[in-house]
Amino acid sequence: MTRLKDKVAIVTGAASGFGEGIARRFAQEGAKLVVADLNVKGAERVAADIGNAAIGIKTDVSRKDDVEAMVAAAMQTFGRVDIMVNNAGFTHANGDMLEVPEETFDLITGVNMKAVYYAALAVVPIMERQGGGSIITTSSTAAMRPRPGLTWYNASKGWTITATKSMALELASKQIRVNCICPVAGDTAMLPRFLGTDTPELREEFRASIPLGRFSTPLDIANAALWLASDEASFVTGVALEVDGGSSI
Repeated sequence: MTRLKDKVAIVTGAASGFGEGIARRFAQEGAKLVVADLNVKGAERVAADIGNAAIGIKTDVSRKDDVEAMVAAAMQTFGRVDIMVNNAGFTHANGDMLEVPEETFDLITGVNMKAVYYAALAVVPIMERQGGGSIITTSSTAAMRPRPGLTWYNASKGWTITATKSMALELASKQIRVNCICPVAGDTAMLPRFLGTDTPELREEFRASIPLGRFSTPLDIANAALWLASDEASFVTGVALEVDGGSSI
């Protein structure tokens, strides 16, 4: 269990859901972790479970100073940053695109888009000095097959795929690989917002639309992120990897 031995990873949105799954899976494979989340108690809980190889930190990824402090904490504690996982995400509730308040729109763009920019500003110079690194962003199948009622969320996730591919081209000469993961919805805290109205019937309808017949799990996404972060994917960059049970076909 040493696929990430001696690697230092930052995972945002890591207090629960996909982010927690990624942090725990990376730790199992030998990585040292910065567990970052706006929910600091959750981040500290996950870090405490992992042990001395992890720290929990409160981070609002839509704020440049918070992202800079997160990366500084990684450097101060572990001395390097090898893997940056932009996992934190936000969506408006399923509904009319014209009824999404501007402050909600701004939060979507801040968390899903601008945070990727802030993270790049902070970690790319470090990775370049180290001779390379891996940046992974959690995108969504909604980027490729937009879901009705989620227009602004869909658009933000489409942006992450274009940003991933463009960053991959520009950073290849620095040996920094950039990829993203496109999960179908999982049974996480965001699912009710995707559905609009959370009922057993709507959940079943959604589940039935996935060819493999189930929602994604944090472990599904964590295993994909692990592969992309590991040396096994050393020739993989600019990929939007669908982890969706066939729902994008």
